[in-house]
Amino acid sequence: MAKLNIADIRQEYTKGGLRENELPGDPLSLFNRWLQEAIDAEVDEPTAVIIGTVSPEGRPSTRTVLLKGLHDGKFVFYTNYESRKGRQLAQNPYISLSFVWHALERQIHIEGIATKVPPEESDEYFRKRPYKSRVGARISPQSQPITSRMQLIRSFVREAARWIGKEVERPDNWGGYAVTPTRIEFWQGRPNRLHDRFLYTLQPDGEWKISRLAP
Repeated sequence: MAKLNIADIRQEYTKGGLRENELPGDPLSLFNRWLQEAIDAEVDEPTAVIIGTVSPEGRPSTRTVLLKGLHDGKFVFYTNYESRKGRQLAQNPYISLSFVWHALERQIHIEGIATKVPPEESDEYFRKRPYKSRVGARISPQSQPITSRMQLIRSFVREAARWIGKEVERPDNWGGYAVTPTRIEFWQGRPNRLHDRFLYTLQPDGEWKISRLAP
C-alpha cells in the first residue's frame, strides 16, 4: 500500500474575518446570518450538522444529521429515538453540534442539552416529509445490524403497501430533539493560522458572555 503523505497538506484561509465590535449580543442572531450566507453561497448541505453524544462508558460518538429548525432559541433535529444517539441521549442529554462550511472557511461549535420535542411537533414535521421517507422511518431499525440490503428493501415494500391511500403515521420511536445551547463558538479562518474565534457562554442571568479565544 502506497504511503499517504498528508503532513504537508496546507491551505491558507483568506476569505474573511470576524470583528469583535461587530458581534451581536445574541449568538443566535449571528448563527442565523451565517447559515443564510451558507445557503446563499450554495455550499453543500448547509444544514448538515455533526452531533456528538456520550455512551454510558463515557466514550464520545459522532454522526451527521440535518438541522430542521431553530425554534425559541433551540436547535431542532429529528431521528429514531432507539438509534445509538437516541439511546445515549436518554441516559445523558448533553450534546455537541458542529457546523463546518469549508467553502466559507467557517465553523460553529455548540454545546447544550437535548430534550424531546412535544409529540405534536414531531407529528407536524413528519407529515411534511416525502412519502418514501416516512415509510423508511417506520421500517428502519436504525443503528441495528441487518442481514442485507435486500432485507431492508423487502421491509420497505411491505410497509409501503400497508399505507397505500392512507396517511403514513409517525412511529412512536421517531421524533425530534430540541437542543438548548449553553456554549456557542464561531470560528472564521484567517491567514497565518491566526484565526478568529469568539465564544458565547450562557450566564446564570440568561445573558451571553463573549470571549475571544486564541486560535
